[in-house]
Amino acid sequence: MKPAHPTSRSAPTLRMPALLLACALGLGPAASSAQVQPSPYAQPSPYAQPSPYAQPSPYAQPSPHPAQRSAGPAGVSPGEIGSAFDALARWERRDFGVAAPSGLHDGAFHGPTPSQLPGGQVITTKGLLALLQQPGMPTVVVHVLGPGPMLPRAIAAPWAAQPGSFDDPTQQQLAQALQQATRGAADVPLVFYCASPQCWMSYNAATRAVRLGYRNVLWYRGGLAAWQQAGLPTGQGSDAAQPYAASAQPARGFGAGVRP
Repeated sequence: MKPAHPTSRSAPTLRMPALLLACALGLGPAASSAQVQPSPYAQPSPYAQPSPYAQPSPYAQPSPHPAQRSAGPAGVSPGEIGSAFDALARWERRDFGVAAPSGLHDGAFHGPTPSQLPGGQVITTKGLLALLQQPGMPTVVVHVLGPGPMLPRAIAAPWAAQPGSFDDPTQQQLAQALQQATRGAADVPLVFYCASPQCWMSYNAATRAVRLGYRNVLWYRGGLAAWQQAGLPTGQGSDAAQPYAASAQPARGFGAGVRP
C-alpha cells in the first residue's frame, strides 16, 4: 500500500517576507563584505575618450554600500526574526487534544496528531535549523512523504509510515535502512517529517525508530508546511541531497531494493 500524500491547513503567515527570513538566517545568496581596493599602479589611459553615444541607463540604480550588502536584509532585526520563529513554533506545537497511541497509528494519515512522541522529542523549525547548522553533528533527515519538495539532504522513506506491528517487514526494512544511514551509531539524531502537524506518516516512522532503540529520535511535527512557511530552501528528489550542513553525510541508497 502506497501512503497518500496528505494535505493540511496552511501555517500562519510570518511577519517578514520569506526571502528576507532566509537571508537573515544565512540561507540566501551570500554577499561578500570585502571591498575591492584600487591598485596604486593603475593609471588612466591617455587614449581613453568618452563615447559620444553613451547615454545613462534609465534603469541604473546606485549600488548599495558594501557594508549594507553584507549586513543582511535592511530593517529586519534579530528580535523580529526570533518573534517570527516563536509564532511559527506555537503553530507547530499546538495541542489538538489527541493522545499518543500505545503503538503505531492505524487510522487515516491525515488528521490531528499528538503533541508528543513517546520515547522521542518534538523539534520545531527553529530547533531543527540550530541542529543542522552545528558543525561536526551528523544528522539523518528522513522524508516520510511521496514525491515532491524535500528538505535539503533528506532521504525519502514514505514506506516507513505503514501501520502494522514492530515485527513486520516494514520494521525490518527500516532497521536495515537506519543501520546503513547511521553506520550503526544509535545516538545519531534522526529527524522524521511529513506534511504538517496534521500528518501521521512521520509519527509512525519516528515511533518505529524509537522501538529500534535509537536514542535521539526527533519528530519534526511542523513538517514541510512549517519549513516552507519559514522561506527555507527545498529540493526535488535527488536535488534535495545537496549539502545543507557539511557534517550531514547520510548514506546513499536508503532502504534501496527492499519493499514492504
